[in-house]
Amino acid sequence: MLRYVYADQLKNHPKLAASMFRDRADQFKTRLGWDVSVDAEGFERDQYDDLNPLYVIWENVDGSHGGSMRFLPTTGRTMVNEHFGSLMSGPITSPTIWECTRFCLNRNAESRVAAALMLGGGEIMQNFGVHHFVGVFDARMVRIYRMIGSSPDILGFDGEGRDKISVGLWHFAPEAQAKVASRAGLSLELSRLWFARSFGDTGAPAYELARTA
Repeated sequence: MLRYVYADQLKNHPKLAASMFRDRADQFKTRLGWDVSVDAEGFERDQYDDLNPLYVIWENVDGSHGGSMRFLPTTGRTMVNEHFGSLMSGPITSPTIWECTRFCLNRNAESRVAAALMLGGGEIMQNFGVHHFVGVFDARMVRIYRMIGSSPDILGFDGEGRDKISVGLWHFAPEAQAKVASRAGLSLELSRLWFARSFGDTGAPAYELARTA
């Protein structure tokens, strides 16, 4: 199932949180060889995890992490503006554009988990008034996005072949959402139910960071 969890709520889901950060270390450090920091607990965390981001997490039946993405509004600090500005014509700052980073899959995740996470991203767009997601991705993700049915518009890139790094912009489209749901093997009704359960039956509250805006 999908869970939507703010960073300050992760303490309520210790197994889910620990396995997420360990899976991030496994994917980004061990498998991809990225220059990321892994702590003594085997967790991969960075400075943006300290900004109370919203995580969309696929929770396995045993309560462990199957896959996840991290979201922050571009009205605050973001990785794309602070580290990849050279790939764009200028910084991206808008209340209707959020950054999506740390797309991670457990190495044994079912193929549908990636699509389920994208479906969760669509729920965020619909319920929070977000028009676009912006994110940085490497060459291997191009095939995955195409397979899911959620390919971005490219704003800029650097490098070639397997070393290519791109900045992409995703927008919401109902027809794409239906295609992603089909790929995930999930109904839109179930997706909406999971979102409602995470935020309460009265609907999603205003984004936490908006309180300090």
